[in-house]
Order: sequence, then C-alpha cells, then structure tokens
Amino acid sequence: MLGLKEKVSYGLGAVGKDMVYMLSASYVLYYFEDILGVSAAAMGVILLVARVFDAFNDPIMGVVVAKTRTRWGKFRPWLLVGTLTNAVVLFLMFAAPPSLDARGLVAYAAVTYIVWGVTYTMMDIPYWSMIPAFTNGGSEREGLTTLARSCAGVGSAIISILTMVAVPVLGKIFGGAVPAGLSMRFPEKQWIELNGFRYFTLAVAVLFVVFTIVMCVFVREKSSVDMKTASVGEMFRALVQNDQAMTVVLTIVVINIALYITSNLVIYFFKYDIGGTSWHNGYALFNMVGGGTQILAMMILYPFLRGVLKLNNIRIFYVSIFMSIIGYVALLALATIGVSNIVPLLVPGVLVMASAGVNNVIITVFLANTVDYGELKNNRRDESVIFSMQTFVVKLASGISAFVASIALSVLNFKQAGGSCIADSGIDFAAGVPASSKMALRMVMTLVPIFVLAAGLLLFRSRFTLTDSKIAEISEKLSAKKSARE
Repeated sequence: MLGLKEKVSYGLGAVGKDMVYMLSASYVLYYFEDILGVSAAAMGVILLVARVFDAFNDPIMGVVVAKTRTRWGKFRPWLLVGTLTNAVVLFLMFAAPPSLDARGLVAYAAVTYIVWGVTYTMMDIPYWSMIPAFTNGGSEREGLTTLARSCAGVGSAIISILTMVAVPVLGKIFGGAVPAGLSMRFPEKQWIELNGFRYFTLAVAVLFVVFTIVMCVFVREKSSVDMKTASVGEMFRALVQNDQAMTVVLTIVVINIALYITSNLVIYFFKYDIGGTSWHNGYALFNMVGGGTQILAMMILYPFLRGVLKLNNIRIFYVSIFMSIIGYVALLALATIGVSNIVPLLVPGVLVMASAGVNNVIITVFLANTVDYGELKNNRRDESVIFSMQTFVVKLASGISAFVASIALSVLNFKQAGGSCIADSGIDFAAGVPASSKMALRMVMTLVPIFVLAAGLLLFRSRFTLTDSKIAEISEKLSAKKSARE
C-alpha cells in the first residue's frame, strides 16, 4: 500500500506540473496577441505547428523513457531534467524583450513555445507513466489517479484564480515606468501587464521546481516493469493494435479542445463583450468559482458518484459530458439575452468546470486501464508510449483550440473595434465592439465546444469496451499469466 508521504509528494508534483501547463495553455495567446501585439493569425499558426512537431517528439520521448536504466530508476531522472529546463523556458516565454519588432516577436514566440512543449514532454510522460509502474491495478491505482488528477486540478485552479489578480499587482510593484523609447507601443496599463506576467511566471516556475524535487525525493518506483524496448515504428503499431487506448486518446483530444477553446476566449468575453471598467474583477471571480468547482468535483463529486451512487466510470463520464453541454447552452442563452451580472454567469461556469474536474479523473483511469488491456492483448506493457500519447493529444488539443480562437480573434479584431488606447484603466473596452462581433464570439466559445463534445461522445459510445467487469477479468488473466511464468 502507498504511504501518506508518497501520496502527498506525488500530488505536489501534479500541482506544480499543471500550474505550468495552465499558465501556458490559457495565457500564451493573450500575452503575445493582446499585450505584445503579435498577430492573432500568426500566433494560431505557431501554436498549431508546435503541436504537429510534438507528434514526432512525444512518441520518441516515450521510447527514451522506456529504455532508460539508472540507479535512480527510469522515471525520476527525466522528471528532474524536464522540470528544470521547462521552468527556465517558461520564464523566458513570458519575459519577451519588449524592444523586439513584430517579426522578432513572432520568432521569439515560435522558438520559446516549441522548446517549452519539448521540455514539458520530458517531465510529463514519466510523471504519468509512474502510475502503472508503482501501483497495482484496481482501487490502489484508481485512488492514486484520483488524487493526482485532483491535485492537478488544484494547480490549474491556482493559475485560473490568481493570474489576472496577481499580474496587475506584481506589474505595479516591479514594473517601473515605461521607458521613453517604448511609450508609444506600451501605454501604462499594458506595460504593467507585461511586467506582471514576467514576475508571476517566475514565481510559478520556482514552485514547479520545488514541488518536483520533493516528489522525486519521496516517491520511488516500487517495482521495475520489465519492458521490451521497441523502435518508434513498433510502438506506433502497438498503439494501433490497442484499440481501447486509441479510443481514449481521441476522447482526450475532444474533451480538451472543447475546454481550451473556452479557456482561451473567456478572457476576451469578459473584456470585449461584458466589458465595464472593472471587467477583470468579474473575470477573476468567474475563474475563482470555476477553479474551486473543478477541485471539488474531483475530490467530492467524483467519489460521490462512484462510491455513494455506485455509478460505473462509463456512466459517470456520460453524466459529465451532458453536464458540460448544458453549461455551454446556458452560457450562450444568458449572454444572448444581455445578462452582464456575474452571478448568473457563474452557473454555467460551475457546470462546465465540474464536468472538467470529473473528466480529469475518469480519462486517466481509462488510460491506465488500457495499459493492462494492451499487455494482455499484445504481450507487452507500453505504458510510456500510451502515456506519451496522452501528453501529445492534450497539447494537440491546446494547439487546435488556440488556432480556432486565434482565427476568431483575427476576424473579429476586437482591438480595432473597441479602440486601441488602453492607457486609462477606466476604459470600457466593450463600448465600441459591434453587437454582431460579440455574438460571433459567444457562438465560437459555446456552439463549437458543444459540437466537438457531441462528436466525441458518439465515438466513445461506439468503441469503448473496458467496463468495470472487463477490467476485473483482465486483471485476473494477467495474474494467472504471471503465476504461470513463476
């Protein structure tokens, strides 16, 4: 059985890891496009190209992890190296030199974001691959997965809640006056945000490193999984043969595309649609409630549905998807009828983020179970490769959703519609935005996710077969094969 110290340390690793990921996934587009003035279309291409690059990088990293043999295990060395390099690159990404011209900023964004993706893969794959390596199947694995996903949700929620609260404060404290040569490009409020992101990112990067070091000290592989290493081609064939893993992978893509489209656009929704001179306060409250809901959903709602109501994971997954769809419909309806009060808008936010929290747990349980399924079917445990696909598809979803959001922003051109002068913090950015542009934004951030979720639900229902009884049967067969070998 896992001890409390191991569980807490592993959970801390998830907190730091997802703080970093959420900061990049939710704010890199806003940072480069809205603050630094990089073309939204250019950012969309950068984010999408980076994810295509990951299509080659992530599986290779899975093979590298599988072949690693050190006195410290196969996972911990990569966790440390990946974390340290990713923390440095993360800081550099949100510390772009403001003196760069338009082309320079595009090049800077492209290089730092691609390298950030590579270094994140270096630590994310071994993190999740550790689950099958030092836990038994069934309740122990499901319990650790639930804990890790709950802690990951805490990390995401911290970023969602604190970013736009801390950034202005840190920017005012450490930003200083706008240099004379940059005053035409960066009015005061914009300069404050620019510097605020730099120092907020530094704090996040430091916490990330500290949490990972704690995890590596106290969490060790309890058993060495005897894996037959294979070439990249063999690994891809193994994934193709594992139909359940591929089904879960595609489902992860769908769920995250829907969620990240919303997370990329919601800040623009508050700034350019709801508007008001204190739009950032409403945005911060919306994220605070949503982030708290996500945590509670993982820690309370999922265990309640699973343990008290005795629902199986597949049924819980269906419930969470429908919950999210209802939330999107409610958000579109409230925005369309002109509701600008934050309180009613919290209701759809709660539904969508509760669904996200539950799905965070379920999807990882599903994916971990496909490792056992693949071992029985293909006579090889491919946990590193399967979990490398999770890393890739989550980043792929981030890239696709950011591309969709950037194209929408490029077409709508909110800055030009709302006015380019942002030096006065009392400006209502939504005042000059046409009603048609606002409605288009609402439809992109609600109807597109609904369509994507519906398509994913149909795919999952038609192809996924790993019920609780099937998993128990697989575990028994694997135990029997192990006993026979002994």
